[in-house]
Amino acid sequence: MKKVKITVLKTTLDKELADQYGAEGLTACPMMKEGQVFYADYAKPEGFCDEAWKAIYQYVFALAHGAEKELFYFGDWIKTPGVAICCCNDGLRPVIFKLEATDETSQINYTPVR
Repeated sequence: MKKVKITVLKTTLDKELADQYGAEGLTACPMMKEGQVFYADYAKPEGFCDEAWKAIYQYVFALAHGAEKELFYFGDWIKTPGVAICCCNDGLRPVIFKLEATDETSQINYTPVR
């Protein structure tokens, strides 16, 4: 299993929807910052949003397990093998991520129970 690099490309706010449905003073996601980088494999990286992880983990898992050699969805989505552009599921202020397969082998942190 390989590590996957997760980069926060953009934090957004759909002003029209936020004005109509959002709480007063709603802003772009306060948890994630553009340019932040995380590394993941089978587990959510420390400090990563739980909801964003639920939205992107299947792509992380695929890239960590060898999908870096092929294009996702028959080549009609992303043009570069080993890359996925995903976002969290917040409809008012989605955060957009770039996932990239790496050559770095993942280490499972396992502590035996005694």
